[in-house]
Amino acid sequence: MRPDRRACLLGGAAILLAGRSTARAAPASVYRRGNDADPETLDPHKSSTVAEAHILRDLYEGLLTYDNHGAIIPGAATHWTVSDDALTYTFHLRGDGRWSNGDPVVASDFVFGLRRILHPATAAKYAEVLYPLKNARGVNQGEAPPETLGVVSPDERVLVVTLEQPTPYFLELLTHQTSLPVHPASVARFGDAFTRPGNLVSNGAYALVDMVPNDRITLKRNPHFHAAAGVAIETVAFLPTPDLSSAVRRYAGGEIDSLADLPGDQMASLKARFGRQVVLGPSLGLYSLAVNTKKPPFDDVRLRRALSLVIDREFLAERLWGETMSPAYSLCPPGLDNYRTPPELAGRNALPIDREDEARSLLAEAGYGPGRKPLTIEYRFNTTDNNRNTAVAIADMWRGIGIETRLVYTDAKTHFAHLRDGGDFDVARMSWFADYSDPQNFLFLLETGNDGLNPGRYSNPAYDGSMRAAASERDVAKRADILFRAETIVLDDLPWIPVLHTRSKALISPRLTGYHPNLRNASPTRFLRLDA
Repeated sequence: MRPDRRACLLGGAAILLAGRSTARAAPASVYRRGNDADPETLDPHKSSTVAEAHILRDLYEGLLTYDNHGAIIPGAATHWTVSDDALTYTFHLRGDGRWSNGDPVVASDFVFGLRRILHPATAAKYAEVLYPLKNARGVNQGEAPPETLGVVSPDERVLVVTLEQPTPYFLELLTHQTSLPVHPASVARFGDAFTRPGNLVSNGAYALVDMVPNDRITLKRNPHFHAAAGVAIETVAFLPTPDLSSAVRRYAGGEIDSLADLPGDQMASLKARFGRQVVLGPSLGLYSLAVNTKKPPFDDVRLRRALSLVIDREFLAERLWGETMSPAYSLCPPGLDNYRTPPELAGRNALPIDREDEARSLLAEAGYGPGRKPLTIEYRFNTTDNNRNTAVAIADMWRGIGIETRLVYTDAKTHFAHLRDGGDFDVARMSWFADYSDPQNFLFLLETGNDGLNPGRYSNPAYDGSMRAAASERDVAKRADILFRAETIVLDDLPWIPVLHTRSKALISPRLTGYHPNLRNASPTRFLRLDA
């Protein structure tokens, strides 16, 4: 790409920071927590976004949970045993577990929750994550009754879980929102309305107080929580912050105590202005472009490869995102457990001009380019400063090979609902943060039938076969080899075009202590503290 075009892009994307506001800080007992977006739901079995996960982590406690270092610790269960064949896990629940209304937390609550999320009527977006449980797939697809699921409670304090095959990441999976319990009596009484303020009964460190759309979700310390005495922050208000520049101004004015995302093109000025309050850390995430593989001409792999070839990932990562991202030439980020170095897209080391020439040749083969049909692409994304700047930059890169791009953007809730519900699109921004550190958590997204998380409806029998083979392989090294072959298939097909791998980036007020960046992007409020 020409240097002058890069400079132009950076100039157009830059957004000036406003000066400090004189707004007074809130009382030390109220933590104003910037969150990516408004949640679409607070039903843990219907949730699918990171913004929802942050809130649910405060409201609910699974059998296992995370501390503020991202380490897995006991939650509703105090200890557990695993059978010699690694197929049966026996969990022993704590005796002092309580729901926010004072009811005891019992093993049958987890049986109820796991059966509920896998029941076809729930239409859970994430149900496939739980397919390691015995008979989970059959239950979820309506081929077996919920009672056949491999989860039983011999008594109130014991939960026995049986798996289809050994699953290296199973304990970490139990920290995820799909494995959270819900209060059976509340669901029975209120139906889908059980998540509303006044109806929601939770078993975590906090209870829901109020919800004001596009403004805040307020939680208060749950006095019945087993570790309530150690929860320092009385009230946490989750504030949606899709406009990152505005969020930075609110932070500077003392209206927000932490931000979970920052405008990448402003990192140099943010570091100069806020110093050590800018906290960068590791992450296991992917920023990609989903392509509608069921819609001509995007069903032509030559076109998808051309689109990928001319994306200057180094420019995006280093200049546009201020080195808070790294170039992605694979779906799986490096550093995952139970894996090897991921395969990479071809052409990484080629000169930009050679990549552009190859892209033009592929377009010509597909029938597009000078003297042929013109091509206009609709690029959909959810609105943040970072996403907007990235879309503008990629559109400029595509313009270099004769492709025009029409940008369509909405709030995050609308964007992901449109994709999940089968809405029409050409190319759409997708992101994914690992729920557990294993390549399966990225690769399962593109399995046939996973429509809620595979908006382009990609389907390849060879890929599906590799994923099934990996699921039944007990040798971790052999399993890694099979998953490597599966990832190679999708990098050849490019139903998703990997663009960037993530790093966490946050603004943390000096009055907030206990925050530690970690690979799991987990920072439960119960482990944090606010000073006056």
